[in-house]
Amino acid sequence: MFTSLILFCIGVLLLVKGADYFVGGGAGLAARFGVSTTVIGFTVIAFGTSLPEFVVNMNAVIIDTPGIALGNVLGSNIANIALVLALCALLRPDILSGGDVRGIVSQTRLMLAATALFVLLSLRGTIDLPAGIVMLAAFILILRHLWKKGAEQPSNAVVSHGRLDIIRMAVGAAGVVAGSYLVVLSAVAIAEALAIPAFIIGMTMVAVGTSLPELATSLVAVLRNQAGISAGNILGSNIFNILFVMGCGALIRSIPVISMGDVIVTALFSAGVVPLFLPHRNLTRAWGGLLLAAYCIYILHLSGAAG
Repeated sequence: MFTSLILFCIGVLLLVKGADYFVGGGAGLAARFGVSTTVIGFTVIAFGTSLPEFVVNMNAVIIDTPGIALGNVLGSNIANIALVLALCALLRPDILSGGDVRGIVSQTRLMLAATALFVLLSLRGTIDLPAGIVMLAAFILILRHLWKKGAEQPSNAVVSHGRLDIIRMAVGAAGVVAGSYLVVLSAVAIAEALAIPAFIIGMTMVAVGTSLPELATSLVAVLRNQAGISAGNILGSNIFNILFVMGCGALIRSIPVISMGDVIVTALFSAGVVPLFLPHRNLTRAWGGLLLAAYCIYILHLSGAAG
């Protein structure tokens, strides 16, 4: 048990640092194409910070623990909104109402549409091959639309560093792969030792661990006055998780929807983004606080259900 906890912490550390290197290199490469800061956050950086969820889910599906795969995606999307974005709103209330408002509004709509599609597919009781194909097709259409649109809004906020960007991406990817392997194996061992369902472990420990890159990246972006990257990172990451990560997993193995109630909760937390567009800083900060409190209550509820 103690060894599994140590391995879990080491795995999370590798995930965070690996994603950090991948994000830095990927943003530099994207800067060469002259796309906007918000779109860089929504695409390249969102993919980098979602890389832990992707590799963790691939490992979970391969070793036939679909509960961790589903719980990881649902828990990560909830954490991205009610933990990461809520904290950003407390620090920077104009995170959504300031800057590239039109771009962020468009991306919010896409995120909500992707979530709605996932809810509809979940009603079938399983995320199987046909569902995976539908999700990946929707993801490709969204990505193509945003990348094409972003090329019309160049930004100099992110700087390219030449070949160093490629090296950073390679090192980061290696760290994420190794970290995800440790996280999945240790999480399974912890779940078995404590007799906790794998789905609950995925919704809590694994989800928070794989959401640390989003937390770190978004908070740093807020502190650097780059709200576009911060908001785009979260919105894009949720789309990557729910369409790309789950879609790829479904191509390998059908993933049963263990708890439709938690799918609905994920959709409700996702809709919680909308009030953050309020133009009044105090109201936005208050809503961020409510989201954070709701997240804490939900995690406590899951912990009680596990007990």
